[in-house]
Amino acid sequence: MSHILIIDDDPQIRNVLRIALRQAGHDVTEAGDGAEGLVKARNGRAELIVLDIGLPEMDGLELCRRLRAERDTPILFLTARDDEIDRILGFELGGDDYVTKPFSPRELVARVRAILKRTENRAASGAALTRGALRLDVARHLCSFDDTHITLTGREMALLEHLMRRPEHVATKAQLTDAVYGSSIHVSDRTLDSHLRNLRAKLAEAGCESAVETVHGVGIRMGPCQPG
Repeated sequence: MSHILIIDDDPQIRNVLRIALRQAGHDVTEAGDGAEGLVKARNGRAELIVLDIGLPEMDGLELCRRLRAERDTPILFLTARDDEIDRILGFELGGDDYVTKPFSPRELVARVRAILKRTENRAASGAALTRGALRLDVARHLCSFDDTHITLTGREMALLEHLMRRPEHVATKAQLTDAVYGSSIHVSDRTLDSHLRNLRAKLAEAGCESAVETVHGVGIRMGPCQPG
């Protein structure tokens, strides 16, 4: 059983989510606005957060930004705005997936299951990965370069893990999309590019500017990952 925190200001939506998630075997906690949600996320034991973007007190994007500065709990966004810019912004702030309202409870439960499964698989994948001075401890969700800690979201971690497990292989965007998001979820190139851009920026900030290389016309591969 996994513990899910629902943060949404609509009682009807919370009720639908509560019933669907409990029927799927999950434990559920709820919050009705952003401020309450932030407190419960910080003080609780949620293994995944279902987060509405359009919240009172503090919107979901700001709440996500604050949480990502402290922890890496997976976040599934709910949004009434069918606009790719909102989705990309959510991913850039650290969201792991999104569902657009109105949504199918069955689809949402399936996406929750997929996120939790990816998290469990990463935790069970064994020894830390290294590439030059870059180290990725998947089980403990830790990344460092030359002893500098790098905070990654779940998507960024999955991207880097896929590349580090095949350091000499050039991965196409289709392969990266399937590895990180799953083949059953449609993700645009813009969304993948957004995650890659953020991953590169975080690595570069730590001094690892050449870790993720673009092979033009082919795909993405790992660079040497050596200190400058």
